[in-house]
Amino acid sequence: MAEKIFDDARSALAGLLFDGMTIAAGGFGLCGIPETLIDALVEAGVGNLTIISNNAGVDNFGLGKLLRTHQVKKMISSYVGENREFERQYLAGELEIEFCPQGTLAERIRAGGAGIPGFYTRTGVGTLIAEGKELKEFEGESFVLERGLVADLAIVKARRGDRYGNLQFHKSARNFNPMVATCGRATVAEVEELVPDGWFDPDAVHTPGVFVQRLILATSNEKRIERRTVRQEEA
Repeated sequence: MAEKIFDDARSALAGLLFDGMTIAAGGFGLCGIPETLIDALVEAGVGNLTIISNNAGVDNFGLGKLLRTHQVKKMISSYVGENREFERQYLAGELEIEFCPQGTLAERIRAGGAGIPGFYTRTGVGTLIAEGKELKEFEGESFVLERGLVADLAIVKARRGDRYGNLQFHKSARNFNPMVATCGRATVAEVEELVPDGWFDPDAVHTPGVFVQRLILATSNEKRIERRTVRQEEA
């Protein structure tokens, strides 16, 4: 078995990056995002990127760091409402956006990872989402054809991993990460803890190591709260 554990994010990404590539990134909001690998992408300076991600991070954090450095050409996303720089670049014509309903985006990523080139869904029929796409009728209802998504590189964040690349995600960080891990031609994972051989109960593995080519121990685990809301104390 080829060694999957790399010393750091820079070495784990070596030979995988090129301008104009498509990168799928796990996470939801700021939960379960591959912070260490995102920092390494910023440092590498790779540009003209298409990013597949549920959202675009926030200003100066998460994928927002790549927007700040103008390394992103296009976002394929569901929700982008917390990032002012994203809004500015889009309105200025500096950034392309392909909006996708959240469930459809998840299924497009899963389909790409499963080798399914496309599927039909009712979501988006009769809206701007369906413009220019094939429609097909099933049992009297119209459905729109959506294409599966495959990335040149997938980056994910897990709570634990072993040297074989088996991954376990922690609670709500098990969001887009498992499906993103399957859709990359190469997948690099960062983990908060490396566990020894045999530590995992097979039923506790969320992503089997066959999907993961390279692995690092994360050095950035800030886990910010995207929008802090607190209850007002009663008088």
